[in-house]
This record gives sequence, C-alpha cells and structure tokens, in this order.
Amino acid sequence: MKRRNFLKYSGAAAAWASFQFKGFSINPVAQLPFLQALAGNGNNNDRVLVLIQLIGGNDGLNTFIPLDQYDKLANARSNVLIPENSVLSLNGTVTNGLHPAMTHFRNMYNDGLVSVVQNVGYPNQDYSHFRSTDIWMSASDSDQLVETGWLGRYLQNQHPAFPDGYPNPDNPDPLAIQIGSVVSLALMGNSVPMGMAIADPTAFYQFVNDIVEPAPNTPYGDELEFIQLVSQQAQVYYQSIKSAADVGQNLSNLYPPQNENYLADQLRIVAQLISGGLKTPIYIVTLDGFDTHSEQVDMTFGPLEGFHANLLHKVSEAVAAFQDDLKKLGVDERVAGMTFSEFGRTIASNASFGTDHGAAAPLFVFGKNVIPGVIGDNPQIPDSPFASADLPMQHDFRSVYASA
Repeated sequence: MKRRNFLKYSGAAAAWASFQFKGFSINPVAQLPFLQALAGNGNNNDRVLVLIQLIGGNDGLNTFIPLDQYDKLANARSNVLIPENSVLSLNGTVTNGLHPAMTHFRNMYNDGLVSVVQNVGYPNQDYSHFRSTDIWMSASDSDQLVETGWLGRYLQNQHPAFPDGYPNPDNPDPLAIQIGSVVSLALMGNSVPMGMAIADPTAFYQFVNDIVEPAPNTPYGDELEFIQLVSQQAQVYYQSIKSAADVGQNLSNLYPPQNENYLADQLRIVAQLISGGLKTPIYIVTLDGFDTHSEQVDMTFGPLEGFHANLLHKVSEAVAAFQDDLKKLGVDERVAGMTFSEFGRTIASNASFGTDHGAAAPLFVFGKNVIPGVIGDNPQIPDSPFASADLPMQHDFRSVYASA
C-alpha cells in the first residue's frame, strides 16, 4: 500500500491517544509510527502491547450491535440477531450496544477502558481464512505476498543483528512472546522469527538441546550451527522467563478457574510475566472457534445461547480479569491491548443459524490510557442484502497498526 493511501485511512489514531509504544515499519519500505500518538507518562521503552487474535472471523454485527440499524438487521438475520431488549447499553451512546454475554467488557467500556474502531478491514477482501490471516499478519495488500510480519519487521529494524549476540545485557529477554505452540507470521523477520512461542512459562521444554558434535563445513553444517545458536538462545531465554514467572504474581480474583477459559489462562501468564519483570514488549494470544457457519446461536434456546455467546463471554471475562490484574499489580499504565480477527461475517445469516465469511468488522482497543468511545460510524445495512453481502471497510487495519 502506498504511503499516501495508508495515511488516508488514519482516523483510528484517536483510539490510542495516550499510550506511546515505539515506531513500527508497516510495510517493507515505509516507516510509520505505531502507538506514536499514545504519549503516556514515563519511558515508552517499558510499554507492552498485547494482541488478541480471534481465530475464524468474528461476527461484528452480533458483537458490537448497531442499534440504529436494528430493523434492517432483523430483516437480514432474524434467526441469529440478539433481541433488542437484551443488548447491553453503553455510556455515551444510544446507537450501539454489546452482546449480552459481554457484561464484564461493558463495565470496562463504561469505565473508560475501551475504544471501539468500527468497520476495520482491507481493500479487495480475500475470504480464505489462511490468506486473510496472512494479510493481517504481514500487513500486505490482498494481492501481495509478503513473507515477513509487521511486528517482525519492526523488531528486525530495532535489532538488525538478531539472532547473533542475543540475548545480551541490553536485551536479556525475548523480543516477543506468543502463547501457544507456534510463532505466527506477524513475528517473522527477514530470515528468522523475532519472537518465540511458549505453552507455559514453567514447562518450557520444546528446544533442540542435544547437539554436541561440531558442525561440518558444509551447507548442512551451516544450518546445523544456526539451529545450535537458536537452541542456546532459547535455553537462556527460558531462564529469564522462568525467573520472571517465579517472582511474578496474579492479584485479580476475576480469573476463572484454570482450564475453563483458554484465553484467560494465556492472559494470566502474560500478567504474571510482566509482574515478574520480563522486559518483553510484545505478546500475542489467541482464541479459536469464531468460524460460526452453523449454530452460531442455539437452535433450541435462541440467540442468547450458542457458540458465539460462549466465545464472547470468554473474551469479556478474560480481558476484564487481565485488566483488573494489571491495575492491582500496578502496571496498567504500561500495557495496552487490541483484539483482531481475519475478517467479519456476512450481513445476512444462513439457514444453519450461522453466518458466512464477510469483510469488515469492529475491533477493540483496551487499556488505562486508550481514548474511550467509538471511532467511526455505524455500518449502513441495506434494506434487502443479498446472501453474501459484506460490511464495507471504513478503516484499513494497517491504519490501526500505524496509529494504535
């Protein structure tokens, strides 16, 4: 995307107006600021960004509901639409409300801890989960294949020698952490991942650590030496993660019991590591299950129940517990978070009480120093949308990256 086109979609900057992170390179050539407008107190080098990936394509119209379009939504998706009298009201707006499963998140919004960016997507939507995820992770155009991630490029720019000489006294901790089994494309640098994946900070054992023979002077030997280097780094990083986990703590009583909410379990780890002094500035966590082609709502008990309600409850519960934990730990000034999904859903529902792959959708930015409220306009719903009708994009997701 050309710089002038990128800046055209920069209205989402207001969401982050008091939290400064650093500077991010969004595409392979342009240097554009990420979180630059978010000038908070203190040294911005201690800021932490937490990204929550909602895997599958979240239905924004049933998450952040445009009440001024309710009659038209009732025509288009009567079998999945939340009853109007069940929608959670929000301070400062009568034209929007939240899914009734998101009571914790409603409280955060009313407390000024949430900004909603409306109608986020990208031009020429690709409806494949895999391709659309790659576009979000790489910040590429939809017709452009980029093998590096937007965060990976930023970290590579900040640490051009990585992984040689890392960790070191100035950078003793991982540059980024993904909670899970694999590192996403978002963290991919020019030749290596710039972050690491961990399943649990106290059970961190997935490393190659049994290579003791000198590497031969061959191309294979070069690759083997690189594996040895990464293995050694991982072992040292493990020690810093383990040390942070040992002294870190969680103080919120809002977390559900372990293994009941996978997203909450991940965010609990993030809060514990931040509390323990880990200097990692970027975390990625995930929640799967948002590809709700069928039974998005319960066919027997109605739209207040079902897969989507359960997922949104988990998001709401997890984020609220995390934010409460950060506050009680005294680190909430330093941390901001954002949800995202590879695409939204269609305006019209289908006969299976679900929705299909769509385009734009709202996303949430949260934290003590975000500018609360709604950025952008409610989508305009046609009187009689065809089955595959999408919500038009208002904010390019890369403008959110650049101005968050």
